[in-house]
Amino acid sequence: MTGVRLVAGILVMGIAVPLLLFSLLELQTLNQLVTLSLVCFFSWGVADLMAAILERPRLKDRTAKGAWKDWEKKDG
Repeated sequence: MTGVRLVAGILVMGIAVPLLLFSLLELQTLNQLVTLSLVCFFSWGVADLMAAILERPRLKDRTAKGAWKDWEKKDG
């Protein structure tokens, strides 16, 4: 993960999206805002990690059906 992606992730998923959801859901306490912020940022981090894994050359252009067939061949 590059520094630019991390900063963008912190600004968007750690601050902007939680503030928007906080106001739309009419939440009231600071604990709710912090929890919302952590959940949004953590979910973005996990999604970014999964995207990085799928960018690996051996997994490019891989479909779920193809992975299932390979798994069945391995077992059988």
